[in-house]
Amino acid sequence: MAAQTTTTKAGPDSDFTVPGLSLEDGHGVGATLQLRLHALNDLQLTLKHAHWNVVGPDFIGVHKMLDPQIDAVREMVDETAERMATLGVPPVGTPGAIAADRTWNEYSLGRALTIEHLAALDLVYDGVIADQRKAINSVGEIDPITQDMLIGHTKQLELFQWFIRSHLENKAGYTATTGETTEVGAAEKASRTVPRT
Repeated sequence: MAAQTTTTKAGPDSDFTVPGLSLEDGHGVGATLQLRLHALNDLQLTLKHAHWNVVGPDFIGVHKMLDPQIDAVREMVDETAERMATLGVPPVGTPGAIAADRTWNEYSLGRALTIEHLAALDLVYDGVIADQRKAINSVGEIDPITQDMLIGHTKQLELFQWFIRSHLENKAGYTATTGETTEVGAAEKASRTVPRT
């Protein structure tokens, strides 16, 4: 397995990994987890940002819905970092490393209606979940322990996305943001098409 490299490191990889994995495989899995750590750290900050900046109809319901998601993602961050350390790869959790290494754009919305944030967060979850699934496949049979952890995280993230999508869906199953590829575009479309109470 080829190791992904990041531009920022906490220090050199250790001269060990978990029993049953080669040093190269263990450190390669740890390198794969580094980008997942960045994505999860970014996600929990983005969710908290939305939590602080939602306004309008359904404010309190959305504001309160996001808190358990934030807490769960923070636990995923900790579990991912601890798995990396177990594999002999020092986790990097600094803001500068996240910004330097990420493969996605900064979250686009500030103060906005609940429906606008939910539409944008739906796209954020799309990206995080798609990359989680790629990581699940990349660790494959190399490390079933890490794969199991990633599967558990992804299951929770998919559930959280369903909670968000339920606000964007009509009874026929049509999602108001279908076809949108940018957070701003999704927010604008949802604002126009989802009825407000």
